[in-house]
Amino acid sequence: HQANLFGPPNQSEAAEAATGVVAPPPSSSSSSSSPPSSSGSAFCPIIPSSRHIVERQPRMLNFRVEYRQRSIELVLEEGSTVGEIKQILETELGVPVSKMQLKGWKSGDVSDSTVLRSLHLPKNNSLYVLTPDIAPTASTSQNSALQESLNQNFLLVISHREAQRDYSLNFPGSRTIQEVKRNISDLTNIPVRHQQWEGWPASASDDSMTLAVSGISYPCHHLSVCRRSSPANAQEPTEECPDVHMISDSEGDDFEDASEFSVDDSEMFGMGSSTCRKSPMMPENSENEGDALLHFTAEFSTRYGDIHPMFFIGSLEAASQEAFYGKARDRKLLAIYLHNDESVLSNVFCSQMMCADSIVSYLSQNFITWAWDVTKEANKARLLTMCTRHFGSVVAQTIRTYKTDQFPLLLIVMGKRTSNEVLNVIQGNSTVDELMMRLMGAMEIFTAQQQEDIKDEDEREAREMVKREQDEAYRLSLEADRKKREAQEREEAEQVRLEQMRKEQEEEKEAIRLSLEQALPPEPDDEPGEQISKLRIRTPSGEFLERRFLGSCKLQVLFDFVASKGYPFDEFKLLTTFPRRNITQLDPGSTLLEAKLFPQETLFLEAKE
Repeated sequence: HQANLFGPPNQSEAAEAATGVVAPPPSSSSSSSSPPSSSGSAFCPIIPSSRHIVERQPRMLNFRVEYRQRSIELVLEEGSTVGEIKQILETELGVPVSKMQLKGWKSGDVSDSTVLRSLHLPKNNSLYVLTPDIAPTASTSQNSALQESLNQNFLLVISHREAQRDYSLNFPGSRTIQEVKRNISDLTNIPVRHQQWEGWPASASDDSMTLAVSGISYPCHHLSVCRRSSPANAQEPTEECPDVHMISDSEGDDFEDASEFSVDDSEMFGMGSSTCRKSPMMPENSENEGDALLHFTAEFSTRYGDIHPMFFIGSLEAASQEAFYGKARDRKLLAIYLHNDESVLSNVFCSQMMCADSIVSYLSQNFITWAWDVTKEANKARLLTMCTRHFGSVVAQTIRTYKTDQFPLLLIVMGKRTSNEVLNVIQGNSTVDELMMRLMGAMEIFTAQQQEDIKDEDEREAREMVKREQDEAYRLSLEADRKKREAQEREEAEQVRLEQMRKEQEEEKEAIRLSLEQALPPEPDDEPGEQISKLRIRTPSGEFLERRFLGSCKLQVLFDFVASKGYPFDEFKLLTTFPRRNITQLDPGSTLLEAKLFPQETLFLEAKE
């Protein structure tokens, strides 16, 4: 029983990741065609160190443990040990720890004191328990063995003789021989009906058989494949594939024999230089990047199904803005998928890696995924120009160094304060496990950087909040000062206006007084024979006004005299002492004699109410 890291595989998967089985090194003949190691690339995979990662909540790990016909679900912190898992299983299964063998670890057998964190496990893990000292019951032994065999991962080391290249592929025991042959068809460009195999056991007589019951060796089995000779050369001896054990002529081959139509197999699969039957992933020289990405997404769905990463529709600059330049909590990594139809790895990588449920879910949650097709030279040149503009010439030069058979590529880009950094370049020959581990490694680096950015952003926002509060308080203070100043200015202006009005009124009164004074008849002399009236008028201030008037003068002349001294007729009244009479109520046209103000009289002024 071998652990399946992210649930059961899809029927169309071409290769699963090795979980505890290490492929043997390739032969010297295949080393020349192997892709260069990432250490030689301009961008090496960056493995985060725990001491550089911001401390977070304990990471929880999920375990599914199989024992015969039972399945136990466990959730433990990564700080737990293997021995703690066994103690829990002892309680659940009733199997003593001393008789229990816990299998399915990627790194092989581990001791009970091993801490789970040191194994660098993914979140979801599958293990199984072996108890060699406890015999299974007769009713369950056969079914348990079959189920365990179906869940095991078989490493098939397949040698492609013409290309002198070895493929180390992991398949679950539930995969059929026919499915293996179809996947090899994608890798080698040899149709299933043209494949000639060596190494299958005699019991593997039906392509519909699963690997678990086919009789192949566990955990590793060696096979070789080559192209079957054409009918014209069928009778000639061949040194290419001696001692052939099995020739495939499966009904599962959906393609006609290309030789019947004089079409090369490489043309049928889009691997050669001639025209491909499949429509291109992206039109050549598309003016609008958004339209090109819409075409890419539609073609990707047509070829590989609707379950795939959600590709960002827009320019590379817009994708960078979306990923890097929002709030720190909303930022994501940018995954740039570069497709090349001329690479034999494209079909497998797209159908098995990019369309795997675990990869699709992880990319959707944590990445902005942008894609581009570099099959056409014009589109590739355009991509290099965009990469140079956004990431610098080093990235563009790195992409140039990859050969066609190393595509597709997945570039993982992280935005930084001053520039964008390419954390990893994942090549097309990666397995699902390798791809997931690299994505998770990039996420750990990104999460550590994001926590620092969030802290800096929170501190900056706190400073800005304090500054805004200070600015608001200052603004309110200025507003209060302005209103106070305006009120003071209005008050002063009102005072000035009133003072001006007062002055004008006084000037007006003075002008009236002077005009009345000038209009008064001259004071008559005290001569005998003249009817002269001497009037003595007491003002409100206690002063007395004295003047002589002709007895024939009108009362209006008396009123004008009093007004000329500052006591206008409309504000003051003129009264006699005894008997008390209000002279101002008399007819102004009557004379002093008629008013009985002759020959002399004492009057006083009183303000009107």
